Amino acid sequence: MGDQPSTGDRAFLVVAHTGRDEVTQTLETVGRRCAAAGIALRILDRDTRLPADGDEPWHPVDPQRLRDTGVQVEVIQADPAAAADCELAIVLGGDGTFLRAAELAYPARLPLLGINLGHIGFLAEAEAHVIDEVMDRLISGDYRVEDRMVLEIEVRDEAHGPVLGSTWALNEVAVQNRSHNGVLELITEVDGRPVSAFGADGLLIATPTGSTAYAFSAGGPVMWPDLEAILVVPSNAHALFARPMVTSPRSQIAVEVDARGRSAVAVCDGRRMLDVPAGARVETRRAQNALRWVRVGSEPFADRLVTKFSLPVTGWRGRS
Repeated sequence: MGDQPSTGDRAFLVVAHTGRDEVTQTLETVGRRCAAAGIALRILDRDTRLPADGDEPWHPVDPQRLRDTGVQVEVIQADPAAAADCELAIVLGGDGTFLRAAELAYPARLPLLGINLGHIGFLAEAEAHVIDEVMDRLISGDYRVEDRMVLEIEVRDEAHGPVLGSTWALNEVAVQNRSHNGVLELITEVDGRPVSAFGADGLLIATPTGSTAYAFSAGGPVMWPDLEAILVVPSNAHALFARPMVTSPRSQIAVEVDARGRSAVAVCDGRRMLDVPAGARVETRRAQNALRWVRVGSEPFADRLVTKFSLPVTGWRGRS
């Protein structure tokens, strides 16, 4: 069950991939349901992701369109104060929008619920066509909050040198060749002991949640999200032993960049980047705090895999 405030003191935050009609329509439904239940609604003023070539342009939220339907909303800036005093955050979009919302929710310990309006939407709890059912559950407090492992990342100048930068990741940290020219010479370390040295495009260190994202594309295994473990996946490695490894959640994983080779960059969830000079190392461990994840359904993870990846299951008979 959710730990919601008493009626009249409740507030939901909405983070939306704005500018699409389907998102706007879903946002209006959320707004109307919150207004009818006396729940205050906050909406981030725009999609603040950095657009890549070919991406849709930024679109600000149109609060007047919502107010014309009788919904009172507070349009706010994407800063740490956005999550203050909110019960939970509703994410309308795909996995990219969910990861953007996590940047606000994780530091504030704010529970997140994703409604998929993107493509695969593996991080979403539900699809847009069941938004009324989802809102019924949220308004009545009939939901639960689970913890998802988060990684803590530090870049150090050599083993005992100063910390050059630090951040966190819900999905993965990808240590990549900055120049994309030639290979990156790396040495992996687990719990203070060297494991393997190789040249590669990079190395991924992922959570169970992130095992279905970049790490999966790089040849890593799928891990059930309630499993506690850390996944290490080399990317296009030139080595005899460069297979994915699943380690203890208490393990400390480090990757050293050859001091005589190329520099690298550590990319966390595709959003936050840390420079990794030649000779530096990226240290990764389980973060003390988890991301709080809202659940409203009981769909088995196996069913989600089949649905999201369109896996063939024809001929399955099950238990007789």
